[in-house]
Amino acid sequence: MRPLHDGTPTTGTALGRVAVLGAGSWGTTYAKVLADAGRDVVLWARREAVASDITATGINHDYLRGVVLPQNLRATSDVDEALDGVDAVALGLPSQSMRENLTVFRDSIPGGVPVISLAKGVEIGTGLRMSEVISRVGRVEPARVVVLTGPNLAVEIAHDRPTASVLACIDHDVAIQVQKACATGYFRPYTITDVVGAEIAGTGKNIIALACGIAGGLQLGLNTAASLMTRGLNELTRLGEALGGNAATFAGLAGLGDLVATCSSPLSRNRTLGGRLAAGMGLEAAVEAAGGQVAEGVVSCRSMRDLAHRHQIDMPITEAVFNVCYHHMPPYEMISSLMGRPHSPE
Repeated sequence: MRPLHDGTPTTGTALGRVAVLGAGSWGTTYAKVLADAGRDVVLWARREAVASDITATGINHDYLRGVVLPQNLRATSDVDEALDGVDAVALGLPSQSMRENLTVFRDSIPGGVPVISLAKGVEIGTGLRMSEVISRVGRVEPARVVVLTGPNLAVEIAHDRPTASVLACIDHDVAIQVQKACATGYFRPYTITDVVGAEIAGTGKNIIALACGIAGGLQLGLNTAASLMTRGLNELTRLGEALGGNAATFAGLAGLGDLVATCSSPLSRNRTLGGRLAAGMGLEAAVEAAGGQVAEGVVSCRSMRDLAHRHQIDMPITEAVFNVCYHHMPPYEMISSLMGRPHSPE
């Protein structure tokens, strides 16, 4: 992969100062990317202890241990301080708490700036994608919302391992602005205008990764994993198209790229949790074993299943993962249910 540039600060962009709200592993990693690209970055942590740790040591020991953060990245637990005078805002918040957080600090987000969504999810109950939640609850114009997605395993990127990503925005010029602001020698962002496809792909891949983790835990081999990934991509594409997305998006970095990384890597929380479910752990025990961090696929299989039912889209893998997580279906029966479906053309 040929880097976009050698990592020296990008010039010619108005996005000089960026706030990243959310100091988890991905929020901290993206803050590092922005800082490495030459931005002045303020990272907001909900807990004062996390902000103080970063300030004192230059490391986020709770979420990104061992990674020294750039000097042009500083942390704070004061959201008003973080958002004061920034040229762009990145939201590294969990999908199911996005609404609650935006309600608190939406009035502090500067008007007219790009708002970058790092969250991959669909809101339970409403069926809203994160860009829709940001627009409606955060009172941000849809043309200012930029969705960042793709094969973005945080730990790998934090260690400067090359990756390509996607920035989706209905206003292509805004996407290009953000692209220039975060491109480094190890982080190569592309731009698209298909926000719907990017978000459905980014949300759904976590569900398929859970299924692949279950199959891996059952020692079913690579044929099974490849079949789940391929058919999983097919059902995500069908839902995405029904919602107005572009099928081509699912064949690119936002779809296939993210799917392969999340379904294959031991760094994937969703794949790992699936393996624990296959080993006989209940959902609560599997989540507890992960340090209490809920893999997004657990909640996404609920919200995506609801969307599929609402739009009458058949999504058998999503349905099967939902049954394992919430109806106590034994993992081996999940595979049997998929293999026993009526035969059909591909």
